[in-house]
Amino acid sequence: MTLRSVHRHIEQCRLCPRLVEWREEVAAEKTKRFSDWTYWGKPVPGFGDPDAEVVIVGLAPAAHGANRTGRMFTGDESGKWLYRALHKSGFANRQNSEHVNDGMKLTNCYITAAARCAPPQNKLFPIELQNCRPFLLQEFQLLKKCKVIVGLGKIGFDTAFEVIRSLKKTDLVRKPHFSHVTVVPLSKSLTLIGSYHPSQQNTFTGRLTEPMFDSIFRAVRKELKAL
Repeated sequence: MTLRSVHRHIEQCRLCPRLVEWREEVAAEKTKRFSDWTYWGKPVPGFGDPDAEVVIVGLAPAAHGANRTGRMFTGDESGKWLYRALHKSGFANRQNSEHVNDGMKLTNCYITAAARCAPPQNKLFPIELQNCRPFLLQEFQLLKKCKVIVGLGKIGFDTAFEVIRSLKKTDLVRKPHFSHVTVVPLSKSLTLIGSYHPSQQNTFTGRLTEPMFDSIFRAVRKELKAL
């Protein structure tokens, strides 16, 4: 099993009828500002450095973001925030991720998500998260150099913890409390950090500011030096 083979399996998945119907409907109907695009319209695989020490776990693709472009956090407002922060902290070679051929490269960082299909109204059912869990388990099994995990939003944070617990890479039993810049030592060589998700719901309201988000990646750098 390789990351490439996991990505291929992700792209072919049709386990969740509601999500399949929605992602394909959005891809067919499009939105006016992207009417000239051929949408991806499939589950979105992870993206980044296979030797990454830092793994970021988001929620799910945006309907007109990754569901359009085929790359995690690419083509939407959340992605603008994430890649800008990754570029500032030295994990990305560009601050804007616009399409899969834009030259974006991640160094020592890999981006994945709790779910791989764009959900209606950004709401996922528990069974849909459960159906996607094996893909995340496989990715973490293959990302052998991972030292720091960033969970974006409570679902990303909780899902990352549950996967690490399932893989028996932590002795913690209770799910840790989520808050912004929560730093949770999972083991002597693995740390989980919580962050508010850079969604418009958080960034437009001021719940998450640029300095607050930048502080996450300063914490990541600090943990990498300590581990």
